[in-house]
Amino acid sequence: MKPLGNAWDELLAEEFASAYYLELRAFLKTEYGSRTIYPNMFDIFNALKFTDYPKVRAVILGQDPYHGPGQAHGLAFSVQKGVPTPPSLANIYKELQQDLGITPPNHGNLEHWAQQGVLLLNTALTVRGGQANSHRSKGWEQLTDRIIALLNDRSEPMVFLLWGANARGKVPLITNPNHLILTAPHPSPLSAHSGFFGCRHFSAANEFLRPHGGEIDWQIPT
Repeated sequence: MKPLGNAWDELLAEEFASAYYLELRAFLKTEYGSRTIYPNMFDIFNALKFTDYPKVRAVILGQDPYHGPGQAHGLAFSVQKGVPTPPSLANIYKELQQDLGITPPNHGNLEHWAQQGVLLLNTALTVRGGQANSHRSKGWEQLTDRIIALLNDRSEPMVFLLWGANARGKVPLITNPNHLILTAPHPSPLSAHSGFFGCRHFSAANEFLRPHGGEIDWQIPT
């Protein structure tokens, strides 16, 4: 794989050389060569490329990438401009508006959040087209566990927004009392009404971060 170009390269060097990751790479080589897999292989690690380790202030943890054509581009819940906003992201925008009064943008690209230190990470970083959770338990969870553990080790306070059962499974990894853990159901239409709506995670994150380096601007430019 090509270097990520930031601190994650050194921090994850042992993982990328480990037996489980080499098995995962072999699996992915077969998958990309024989099936439709999302995202594009060059976008798999965009979350780490966009948000360097020392700059992370918040982590939004999802399940796995969107599995429809043209949607996933390596940032959890985000799609490129010009791609219709998926239902889960539309529900995130609804909660954002209810929580902070922010009008939903006319696109679904969340790079603005990533550039401010919001790590938009999924628990699994690839998926078969049309088959949600199809790359679960193939090795990605071990890598993303390590990413969460490395962030947990940092002394600088950060917020972990864990949405859905897969994401909430990371809670035991976050033991540092300097950090804030916020959990909610997944924003999918199947579960958003079970507690995602009304969770007010965006305002809670900013309230926590305000004394520790400033708020996140959740307003997404058009």
